[in-house]
Amino acid sequence: MYQIDFEKPEKVHFIGIGGISMSGLAEILLSRGFSVSGSDWHKSPLTQKLEKDGAVIYEGQRKENISPDLSVVVYTAAVHPDNPEYREAVCLGLPLLSRAELLGELMRNYKKAAAVAGTHGKTTTTSMLTEILLKEGMDPTVSVGGMLPSIGGNVRIGYSDCMVAEACEYTNSFLELYPTVSVILNIREDHLDFFRDIDDIRSSFRRFAQRTPADGAVVIDTGIEDYREIVRDLPCRIITVGEGEEADYQAKDVVYDSLDDARFTVVTSAGEREDVRLKVPGAHNVENALAAIAAARFLGAGWEAIRAGLLHYEGTERRFQKKGEFAGVTVVDDYAHHPDEIRATLSAAAAMHFSKVWCVFQPHTYSRTRALFEDFAQALTLADEVVLADIYAAREAFDPGISSEMLAERVRELGRPAHHFDSFEKIEKFLYEHCMHGELLITMGAGDIVKVGEALTNG
Repeated sequence: MYQIDFEKPEKVHFIGIGGISMSGLAEILLSRGFSVSGSDWHKSPLTQKLEKDGAVIYEGQRKENISPDLSVVVYTAAVHPDNPEYREAVCLGLPLLSRAELLGELMRNYKKAAAVAGTHGKTTTTSMLTEILLKEGMDPTVSVGGMLPSIGGNVRIGYSDCMVAEACEYTNSFLELYPTVSVILNIREDHLDFFRDIDDIRSSFRRFAQRTPADGAVVIDTGIEDYREIVRDLPCRIITVGEGEEADYQAKDVVYDSLDDARFTVVTSAGEREDVRLKVPGAHNVENALAAIAAARFLGAGWEAIRAGLLHYEGTERRFQKKGEFAGVTVVDDYAHHPDEIRATLSAAAAMHFSKVWCVFQPHTYSRTRALFEDFAQALTLADEVVLADIYAAREAFDPGISSEMLAERVRELGRPAHHFDSFEKIEKFLYEHCMHGELLITMGAGDIVKVGEALTNG
């Protein structure tokens, strides 16, 4: 595999450079003196910024964009072998790297590299860790799966030996990374259009943990079923977080304020007792914070930076993000698209003393909805009233065997009012007519359901 060396900047071309992740990786290479070119079907603010920073951007994808003097060509998962640029790169014998492989090659260049993995909580924990390391003055390079206000986007370019990256398990892309600190938050059934079953998923997380070097560490939550099997016989340090006296990092004396934000004492196996406070709601964020704290301590952060960083973190876009109000109804948006995430978000909402909690949920992919159908229905009953949009297909073809109407019917069978509408316009009309002053409305899902809340709050 072609290896990226910061000491030897070369010429790199990106097929699909306009994507948020690809453009961020291109920014990192530009900052290190590489010559960068790339193509996308349309120019955008992201590609315009890259041009301003020195990249050559092509509108449209043609074989003429690929020249023999390129050192390597990078492509996204959406690029297929019949793509004209990909095909030309193969014909010219140029090295090719996927986006995940490039991220891994970049990570090789950092002595302190944290990769945050898990079925859910990755973006939040990566962001919390980023805030802590910034307060410590460690100047990290960052790649996160959400828009973090304090870094002005999803990528930050640092000039130290420290990197923090969100690590996604889908298509085993996290197995391309080279972390010195591997964080595993949870392991649950998801992405079953790729993984066979939970055992297949656990096997991938085991392989991810095995990539940690002997002088590194795996931070793992003790709430993971049989977590010891995931880290069995690894030569690196194992740092546990969670409930129970066996955990190296525990949260004690947890107290929630009126917004469900937490204050708690971190108790460590080293005998430390430190008080911290969060500005994001829910017990799930206490767990996320513990993992971020453990990773930060291993990387060298002190408790003052930990307290300041966690207090500075107020969430990323689409993570319980307040969108505004209409007719006295508070509207927030959340990216939750797995039953565990839904439970966490709705449990936090239930503690906020609104008169009613509405959940407007858009299921994400047919395969996930089918595989976790009963879990979705059970989780949604934590809302007082449920409204379902049609399934967001994403990468999948239409599946007539599963639908949001079926999910609504199951939620009703479980004793909660549930409604299904086949358009956002119908959902907006229903909500406007039925939501009341003092209630909370949460738009939820990984698709474009956020548009419903934005339409309501924008009048």
